[in-house]
Amino acid sequence: MAIRADTIVLGAGMVGVSTALALQARGRDVVMLERLGRAGRETSYGNAGLIERASVSLYTFPHEPALLMKTVLGFAPQARIDWARLPAIAPWLWAYFRESAPERARAHAAAALPLIARCVSEHEALAQAAEAGALLRHKGWLKAYRSQKTLAAALEDARGLADYGLAVSALDAQALAARERDLAGFVGAIHFADPVSCIDPGGLVEAYAALFAARGGRMFTGDARGLEASGQGWRVGSDNGPIEAREAVVALGPWSDSLLRLLGCDAPLGFKRGYHMHYAPRPGASLSQPVLDADGGYLLAPMARGIRLTTGAEFSTRDAPPSPVMLDRVEPVARRTFPLGARIDAAPWMGARPCLPDLLPVIGPAPRHAGLWFNFGHQHHGFTLGPVTGRLLAEMMTGEAPFCDPAPFAPTRF
Repeated sequence: MAIRADTIVLGAGMVGVSTALALQARGRDVVMLERLGRAGRETSYGNAGLIERASVSLYTFPHEPALLMKTVLGFAPQARIDWARLPAIAPWLWAYFRESAPERARAHAAAALPLIARCVSEHEALAQAAEAGALLRHKGWLKAYRSQKTLAAALEDARGLADYGLAVSALDAQALAARERDLAGFVGAIHFADPVSCIDPGGLVEAYAALFAARGGRMFTGDARGLEASGQGWRVGSDNGPIEAREAVVALGPWSDSLLRLLGCDAPLGFKRGYHMHYAPRPGASLSQPVLDADGGYLLAPMARGIRLTTGAEFSTRDAPPSPVMLDRVEPVARRTFPLGARIDAAPWMGARPCLPDLLPVIGPAPRHAGLWFNFGHQHHGFTLGPVTGRLLAEMMTGEAPFCDPAPFAPTRF
C-alpha cells in the first residue's frame, strides 16, 4: 500500500527541511525523501556555518584584470579551475563570467536582497521552535587583511553597507588583537555584526528535521531519481514502499539537475566545490567567531568539533574525484595565522555548491509539469537562505501572497 501525503519534498538538506516545515505550517501533510535517511549530512553539513545577513553582494567571477588573470593562471587562493574538466564546465563558466559583469551582478544582488534581509529572522524563528538556539552565535564575523592597501579598499566598499542598515566597523591591528588575541599576521579587519554563526551546521538541520517530525512530518529513505508522474500527482519509491502525493518539490541541491534531466527538464547548474577540515586548537588558544583571511583565501570558524578551515571555490564537475590542492595550499598559511593543532577528520570533507550562472536560486513551479515545484541552486547561501526560500515557495504553493516578487527566481528564466 502506498504512503500518501499532500506533498513530497525531495532532499533533506537545509533547503528541503525548511521547505517541508514551511509547507507543514500552512496545513500541508508533507513527506520528505532523503537518500541517506538522515537530514543535513551532505552539502548543508560542510559550510562555514554563517547565516550571512551582510551578503548584499554576490560571489561573482572576477572581472578586474589582475584578479581575473590570477584566477585563470591558478595563483588566486580563493579559487581553482579544474582544467582537466574544462570541456565539461566551460559553457557554464562562460555564462557565469557574463552574468558577473558589474551591471548584471548589481541587478542580481538587488533581486536577492529581500531574501538576504530576512535570513536571520527566519532562522531564529525556526531555531527557537526547535530549541536549537544554543547552536547559534550572535557575534558576527571578521574579514581580516594582511596589507593596508587591501584593507583601505575594503573599508571604502564596506561604508556603503550602512545604506542597507547593516552594522559594520573597522578594527586596526590593536583592536583586532583585543578581540581575537590568537590571530597573527593581520593589519586590521572589518567586523560584520549582523550575521549569525552556527557551531554545528549539520546539527542545526537535524534539529529542524526533528521539529518537522514532532509536528507530524514523516521522512523516508529513497532515491529521488525514481520520481514519476502518476495520475493526478507524483509517485516515488522508498525503503518503506511507494509514496504518492499531488505535489512534489525538488530540493536536491547539487543533485537537482540529475532528476530534472530524467524528467525532460533542464537548468544550467554549475558547481563550486569546497573543502573543509577540522583542527584542534593548540592548548590555550581560542577563536570566538569566524574569520575570513581575505588575502589568504580561506575561513576559520569555531565549531563544536574544533576549528573548521574552509576553502574557496573549485570549479569542476560535481562528481570528479576530490583534489588536495585547495586545502594543501591554504593550510600552511592558516597555521601561521592561528595556532592550529592536529587534524581531527580522517580525510577532508568535500561538497559542491549548486550555482546558476546568475547566482540566484530557482524557486517556483516547473514549466511543463503540473504539481512539480523547484527550490534549488542557492550557490554559497543554501544554509543562509533555506528557511526564507522555503517560506517563499510555500507561499506560492498555497496561494498566499508572496512576501517578495518571485519573478527573478522563476525556472523559466533560462
